[in-house]
Amino acid sequence: MKKQIFNLLILLLIFYSDNNTAQSVYDKLISIPPNQLKLNGFVGMKTDLIINNKVKTHDYDYLVEPFRNKNETHLWQSEFWGKWMLGAVASWEYTHDPVLMGIIDQAVIKLLETQLPNGYIGNYPPENQLTNWDIWGRKYSMLGLLRYHDISENTQALEAAQNLADHLLTQLGPGKTNIIKTGNYHGMASSSILEPIVLLYNKTKENQYLEFAKYIVDQWETPEGPQLIKKALAGIDVADRFPPPKRWFSPENGQKAYEMMSCYDGLLELYRLTGKPEYLSAVEMTVDNIIEKEINLAGSGSAFECWYYGNENQTLPTFRTMETCVMTTWLKLNNSLLRLTGKSKYADNIELTYYNALLASTKFDGTEITMYSPLLGYRGPGERHCNMDINCCSANGPRGYLMMPHYAVMTSPDQIYLNLYGESTASATLFENNKILLEQHTEYPVSEKVLITIDPERAEDFTVALRIPSWSKQTDIRINGKNIDKIVPGTYKRIKRKWNKGDKIELQLDMRGHLVRLNNYVAIQRGPILLARDSRFGDGFVDEAAAIQNEDGFVELQISEEKPAEIWMAFTAPVKLGTDIEATSNLPVQIHFCDFCSAGNTWDKSTRYRVWLPEPLNVTETNSKNH
Repeated sequence: MKKQIFNLLILLLIFYSDNNTAQSVYDKLISIPPNQLKLNGFVGMKTDLIINNKVKTHDYDYLVEPFRNKNETHLWQSEFWGKWMLGAVASWEYTHDPVLMGIIDQAVIKLLETQLPNGYIGNYPPENQLTNWDIWGRKYSMLGLLRYHDISENTQALEAAQNLADHLLTQLGPGKTNIIKTGNYHGMASSSILEPIVLLYNKTKENQYLEFAKYIVDQWETPEGPQLIKKALAGIDVADRFPPPKRWFSPENGQKAYEMMSCYDGLLELYRLTGKPEYLSAVEMTVDNIIEKEINLAGSGSAFECWYYGNENQTLPTFRTMETCVMTTWLKLNNSLLRLTGKSKYADNIELTYYNALLASTKFDGTEITMYSPLLGYRGPGERHCNMDINCCSANGPRGYLMMPHYAVMTSPDQIYLNLYGESTASATLFENNKILLEQHTEYPVSEKVLITIDPERAEDFTVALRIPSWSKQTDIRINGKNIDKIVPGTYKRIKRKWNKGDKIELQLDMRGHLVRLNNYVAIQRGPILLARDSRFGDGFVDEAAAIQNEDGFVELQISEEKPAEIWMAFTAPVKLGTDIEATSNLPVQIHFCDFCSAGNTWDKSTRYRVWLPEPLNVTETNSKNH
């Protein structure tokens, strides 16, 4: 009954929005300029490694080469330049590195040299355009050019993006080819170009782009389309929106996670423009469904790049699981929703994914990013794509890292929001140019304690909103030694007062080890960090059955200093190993666990790791009857 009432309210919202003038919606939270933030500690080190060893070292001319040879018929080389460019622009926004800007400038110049007089940027010949990954590649070129224009105001880049879009509009639309009939996955790959089309409209205010954006969304809801709004509002699980396809990577597959979320990214941009409530509702309901049914303990999901009820199946060894492109897009979608709604649950989602799935995808020195990061096995490089020495995830992964400076500290007119805890400095401006310096001194998430110094240029009344993670059931906050009460997990604790230079916030989060059970397997989480066994500790077979000792679901973890240099954090937990409960050797022993991002991160098959451990059955502790 409640679901029927909710669906009726959604239909009323749709009717209302269709019969009234929609208005633009503004983000509730705004990121501080990334160059006004400096990440330090482990997180800062990883970010710097990605920029210096991954972004700046890419041969941009190599990424442009496919555009010079327009002979492709089915592959996706044309996405690599745009993905790299998005990470490079975000890296420059964070560092303002003039060397990096020079690299970016040259990469744009080289790409524009390949644009045809009709505006086409791509690598498909005319007879094969609109097929397979052609429009998907054009999307990434547009996004890269538009983001470059954001930081450079280079009119040639904007004109190139506009000419690219104008040429596309001669091929697609009413009376032309239907965008839903192009590319793969019920048109989701092609129609994800919605996002740059809306961004282009925002820059040019040319109505043809807005009309084309509306056309794309209209086509989604036709019988041939993915029905991304209708099926979301009906509460249909993302893994069950279409029948299983006869051919996996084909137009009939409707569960493709990356492309689906990319379309919802574009829908949020159109929502910002039109204010139609069903757009936001469709995205929020989809994200809630993904959290409930798909996301695993590492904050990621998918198998063979599709939704598959991954939450309940995460204890199973799974082929090609946790694709980095899926995870990066998940971060992006949550960050967009966080800005739009100000809901802390999206910030929690980002933290979980960042500290686990994203960091785990990356080689220790930041030189490589893998395609898949399973919950057991070993780490290693992904496959090569499109006859090139690169793959989709290697190109895309840096974007996830460089989202964090946009996520870490946000503001609203009289409030500062702290989303990312960790050693850092940030400068936020409120009111009439009152700059507030925020310094965090902490080893979080190794430590549960965070010391924040608030240092405004002048004393003033404003609000500091501290994210209280949903997993932190016992949180203490003190300001200048005075306790703060009414702290609720899964919300922001908003502290409004007159802040003076040198005011101090002491935050202590609940980092107790938490035992998770599923399908006769067990795992340990400590705050936002997922733990795993790793063979480098030399304390037994990582796949052995394990009865992790706990009290009311909490595991007593001890910090261990005995760990390989490549491991970030290590703990021991009391565990009974194996199934021989009568053996004297079966007394609890201290077994090592490390953070998931460090587990197996030698990229060597001799190092094995595992998150979910088989739990031995003890029938004396069950309530079943004897027969």
